[in-house]
Amino acid sequence: MSDSAKLTHLNDAGQPAMVDVGAKQPTRRVAQARSRVVLGPEIMALVKEGDLPTRKGPVFQTAILAGIMGAKRTSELIPLCHPLGLDNCQVTIEVDGPDAVLIECTATVTGKTGVEMEALTGASVAALTIYDMCKALSHDILIQETRLISKTGGKQDFHHAG
Repeated sequence: MSDSAKLTHLNDAGQPAMVDVGAKQPTRRVAQARSRVVLGPEIMALVKEGDLPTRKGPVFQTAILAGIMGAKRTSELIPLCHPLGLDNCQVTIEVDGPDAVLIECTATVTGKTGVEMEALTGASVAALTIYDMCKALSHDILIQETRLISKTGGKQDFHHAG
């Protein structure tokens, strides 16, 4: 971290503060985040044709909707996040090996601030929804590796090297 790096959500007195983006010019901003959910081989064996049907509904389809809804409501969940009218939000879920799924959330906005938190929230809420819908089968479900994969359109682009 450089000497000039500082936390942006603190004012000069060290108190919490929303970042003032009023002077910024709107740009197209895109962020992608990913969560991995380890369901275990028993639950994965129940996945049929890309989804797991339950009495609550299809798990992955429900998680996709929940992820999009979560991304849209990020500013209500995370203090100091600016409310954003997303241009787009896409959530995908794919099988990752014999015991896990990968959730990716891509959020897009044309605005004065980034959408990293929206993408991270979308991926997280989708992962939590999968846990909620599958917990009757096992509580040994692990949500892991929630991280920002990339962001573009702000002061500095970011791409995860892994």
